[in-house]
Parts: sequence; structure tokens; C-alpha cells
Amino acid sequence: MSAPLRLLLLCASSSLLILQAARADSSDPGFALRLSGEKRKQHEGRVEVLLNGEWGTVCDDDFSLAAAHVVCRGLGFTDAESWAPRAKFGQGQGRIWLDNVHCSGLEKSLLECESNGVGVSDCKHSEDVGVVCSQRRIAGFQFGNAVNVQVEDVRIRATYSHRKRVPITEGFLEVKDAGKWRQICDVDWTARNSRVICGMYGFPTEKRHNPKPYKLLSSRRKKNFWGHSVNCTGNEAGLSECKLGREVPLKGNSTCSKGGPVVVSCAPGRAFAPSVSAGFRKAYRLEQPLVRLRGGAKIGEGRVEVLKNGEWGTVCDDHWDLTAATVVCRELGFGSAKEALTGARMGQGMGPVHMNEVQCSGFEKSLTECRFNRESTDCSHEEDAAVRCHIPEMGFNKRLRLSGGRNPLEGRVEVLGQRNGSLVWGEVCSEGWGTMEAMVVCRQLGLGFASHAFQETWYWQSDTSANAVVMSGVKCSGAELTLDQCLHHGKHVACPRGGGRFAAGVSCALTAPDLVLNAAVVEQTTYLEDRPLYALQCALEENCLSSSVFSSQIHNNGQSDFRPLSGPQSWVWHECHRHFHSMEVFTHYDLLSLNGTKVAEGHKASFCLEDTQCDEGIQKRYECANFGQQGVTVGCWDLYRHDIDCQWIDITDLRPGDYIFQVVINPTFEVAESDYSNNVMKCKARYNGHRLWTYNCHIGNTHFHTFDSFTSLNYFCHFVFHY
Repeated sequence: MSAPLRLLLLCASSSLLILQAARADSSDPGFALRLSGEKRKQHEGRVEVLLNGEWGTVCDDDFSLAAAHVVCRGLGFTDAESWAPRAKFGQGQGRIWLDNVHCSGLEKSLLECESNGVGVSDCKHSEDVGVVCSQRRIAGFQFGNAVNVQVEDVRIRATYSHRKRVPITEGFLEVKDAGKWRQICDVDWTARNSRVICGMYGFPTEKRHNPKPYKLLSSRRKKNFWGHSVNCTGNEAGLSECKLGREVPLKGNSTCSKGGPVVVSCAPGRAFAPSVSAGFRKAYRLEQPLVRLRGGAKIGEGRVEVLKNGEWGTVCDDHWDLTAATVVCRELGFGSAKEALTGARMGQGMGPVHMNEVQCSGFEKSLTECRFNRESTDCSHEEDAAVRCHIPEMGFNKRLRLSGGRNPLEGRVEVLGQRNGSLVWGEVCSEGWGTMEAMVVCRQLGLGFASHAFQETWYWQSDTSANAVVMSGVKCSGAELTLDQCLHHGKHVACPRGGGRFAAGVSCALTAPDLVLNAAVVEQTTYLEDRPLYALQCALEENCLSSSVFSSQIHNNGQSDFRPLSGPQSWVWHECHRHFHSMEVFTHYDLLSLNGTKVAEGHKASFCLEDTQCDEGIQKRYECANFGQQGVTVGCWDLYRHDIDCQWIDITDLRPGDYIFQVVINPTFEVAESDYSNNVMKCKARYNGHRLWTYNCHIGNTHFHTFDSFTSLNYFCHFVFHY
């Protein structure tokens, strides 16, 4: 019997050695765990591991509930409730430290579980694993064993006089631990700690407050302090990333005898200035002189763009991190960054890549103050960096809702409005209702972009208690954060057609197209030409005789295809060119005086929307041949050559002088886009009676330089009718 037993022991010993080879040193003093990510509570989140001084993630391959138990117990929770694959709590950054993790559930540390080995992984951050822990704490668990603060929740508890303000910017800071809300002693509290709290609540910075009323209030309240101080550097995205400070002895009402409860006061960004609970009365436009966000579906997110030498450009994602992203967010009046996005997640930009390998300390007032590699030019727009920022809790979605739709992204628009002295749900008059108004509704509800605006909604059933019109005359610029910031009739509701079937409706989408004109192509292809009238029969049919000769190349840099608003059954057949028109007007071409007055004009009907050419690896989806479907695929462009009718402006009667040449795509906002600011292209133009030069063409609303230097001059079309 002894020989077989000896063999069995040898096998077990051999097996143990193999397992240990795939385990890291669980006694590593630099090892730590934390839960991170977006839209989470303190007991749930993306699993992150600290090794070799660097935070990284864990891949979801072979992960199990047993592994989740080990993680949760390592964080001071009794056990795990569930685990989540496929980056449910957002994608992390840096290394993926562990992959193919196998735990029995009895291990004391995640590093004791089997895995491929530290740093050995073939996963992407789209596979980052998350866990949901039980909210019950392990009795006697020493937080000092963990590197970071671990509490169940955090809140700013406003005083009674401030509770009706929106947003709440000031109050006692409280943390929830072991199911109870507790204050933090302010003896070791610093302004940098407050900066972190303000950032996680959507505010760019902290500010001073009047301590007298808070001392009076705290003297009357029963004290229940938390047993630790907190050390933050000021750059953390939330309190859970700060380090635990010294232990605070709990002595009942004598705790923190040399101080009092921490009070945090935050300065909101201009767009989120406090208002009464009735809401906003005025829309603010964010001042973004050097940095802006574009292409984001929600408030506080988008592709990062920087203004340099009068031209907007993008930022390369090499070395892009939360610290740099937070500088952007705070600069624009938001809080700290939730995510630093890479790989053009918010769509590709146009123009130059202004910054690469950005490195920030976190305390810069602008991204333009951060260090970056001025020599590196190897980035493409496939690497455009983007951000998602923390924004204040404004309660926007509590005053507006969609009703009757087939899914949560569509329906009849209903708002809380005044009727007979009380707040009631009611409909919005659809007279004048369009894409811009629908955009504001979708943004206010956090549903992304508008895909359609409806002036008839008879096919959607609404709440019978909300069938009265309470809002009319709505006119939005598109920059508003809420529908009641738009111009409207206020209390004097006037809706001749009434509500019901004519109530306003919307459908929303999390992605949208984004058309951008290639300004360089316009500059490079303009030229002078005289054409006799008999050669313009197709132009007569297209109704664009009043228009002049250049090519236009229109890219779709968005995240969904650009499609005509109406379906093929509504398209108009034009015999001359043997194709359908899918949009009545697609582009406006105008020549303006220096004061903005239109002196010559043209328009480009959508003869055909198709994929003329695409980026490498992208297949064409739309073409006009054989009565095909029309549109522009993401990553493709539609080229209108200079020899196509209506690619002109008639300057026959134009006087010599300086002008502005302007092109506007999708001018009536008929089709929803993620960004309309880049639909406008402007060029300087000078006409001497015989020739017309265009130069310094640019996209958007950047300012012109003076007309004192002629560089990159190009000939403009001189279109003359011969009778």
C-alpha cells in the first residue's frame, strides 16, 4: 500500500509546482485591488490590479463567480453577487495584468489563483471584467490593508436652504460605510481633497465657503465620524482612487475635537450655474477659445479638438490618459474625466493633428499648457483622442419624457408645464418643430442624437392625462441643454392645429453621421470658365442657373451612414441626368460681402448621394447606378466634380473687390448630424474684374486674417451667360 501512496503524493507535488509557476507572489507589498469605471456604486465596478507600481485590468476569459468572491473579499466585502464580462463598467487603460484566471474561491488573494501569468494576455480592454460585490462588509476588515479608499457611497449633503438649488454645489461631505452615513473629520482635509470631490460631481474646481453656519449646524447635530482621514493628490477621478490617511480615533462626540465635519464647496461651470428648481431661463454657450469637444452623443463627451494658428485640429491618442482628459474636462467647465478614449471612438476629425504624446501634470488650466511631442507627425485621424467627463446632476430628464413609442428612443414629446397654477405633463405643439428641437430633446434625455423630428404623431398613443398642449412656438439653436432654454411662447400657449395627432415627436439614436467638406479640394480645383446658355439645359431642369466651377469632396466622419430623410418612394426622377433626387437642397454656394451680405448665390440639389471613394478597408455601400440606394457610408466621401451642373456661382454682374466664398452642406438641417459647426466652409476671395482668387479656405467658425497677403491663390469660376 505504501508504494501507490508514495506515487500519489509525488503526482500531487508535481501538480502543485505547475500551478505555482502560473501564480504571482501574493505577498507582493505593492499589490492592491480597486473597483473603477462609470455608472457604478462603490461595491461594483471594473476590477483593477496594482502591480509594479502600475494599475491594470483583468480579462474576462475563464473568469467565474469564485474569482469574483476572491476579489470582493480582498476589498473588504463578504462575497460577490455577480460578475460582468465585456467591459460593462467601461474600458480600462494600461496593462491587462491577468488573463484566464481560475480560482477555487478559497484563495486569500487574486494572485494566488491560476492564470497565464502576470502580464501575459491576448485580450483587449473591451474584455475587461467587472464584479458586483455584496454591500455587507467583513467585520474587522482593516482598510489599511488596501491602498485606496473603500466606501459604499459618497454624497454632498446640502443644508436645508440649499437643497432646492440645481445643481447642489455645497454641503457636508458624507461617506457611507457599513450601511451608515458618516462625516469625515476636517483636521487633515485639504483643498486637493475637495478638488477631487468636486470633480467627481461634475464641477471643475473647489471654492471657499463661509464656515460659520456649518459650525452652528454641526454643533446641533449628532456626530458620526468615519474612522479614517483621506489623502488625495488632486488628480484622482473619484474618492475611491485616493489613499487612506491616518486612522481617526472614534470617541463619540469627542471625535475630531480640534475640528469638525468636512464641508465641500464647488464652483460650477458656466453652463451649469445654479438656478431655482423650476429650471433654466437662459441658455449659455460655453466659451471654448482653444479647446472644444465634437461628435459626442451626450453632454460632456466628444472628440478633443484644439485651435492653433486659426485652424481646428485633433489630438493623437498616443500616451492619452485620464490626467490629460481631466484637464480638458475641467477647462470646458465639467468635472474630472470618466474616460480617456482612444482610437477615434467619437469619430474622426479633419485637418491637422495638432498634439501628440500629450503629458499633463493635471493642474494646467488648458490642454494647450501641457507638454507634447512637437516633432511627431506619424498620427492619423484613426487615432483621434476623446473624453467622457463627469457632469453635475441637473435633473434634466425629470422634466421631459417620451410617450407611446415602440422603444425608449422614440415617442411623443411630453413636458412638465404650468397649467392652472400647477405643474402637469402635456404635449408640445409641432408647428415649426424640426431637427434642432429634436436634437435638444434627445440630448436632455441622455439619448444621444435626433434621427427624426415628427410633426404628426397620431400613430403613437399618449397618456390621456397629458393630451393638452403646454408648450408652443419652440425654436432652438441646437446649443441648448434643455428644451425650456429654447425660445418659446412661455405661458401664452398658441397652437392653432392643437395637439393630439399634431403633437411633436422625436426618435433618437446613439450615433449620427457627420458631413465635412474637404476645403483643400475646393481651393485646388477652382478655375475660370465661360459657358453659353445652350449648354445649360440640365442646369435649367435642376433649377440652378443662378449658380459658378469647382469640385467639392464631402466626407462622412461620423459614426453612422448619412441617408436622405425621405425614402425612395419620395425621390424625384430627373430625365436629363438619368437619376433620382433624394434631397431638395443639399448644398448652398454663396459669395458674401465682407459684412456678410449675399452678393451671388447657388445651390446644389442632391443629384445623387453615393460613395465615390472610401478609406482603405471600407466597402462602398451606396451608388446611383441601376436605381441604387443613396447615402454616404462612414469613412467614405461623395465627390461632386467641377464639370457637374450646379457646381458654380454666377458672378457675371459682380463688381471688383474683396469677398467671402461660403459653402454650407445640409443647410436646412434636414438630416440630423452629430456636428453642424463643420458643415460650413469659408474662403477669402478677391475679384479684379477678370480673375477671382480664393485662398485661406477653412472649416467652421474660426476667424479670417486680414487681406494683406496673397498665399496659395487659386482661380475661381467666372461663369458668364452668352445670349
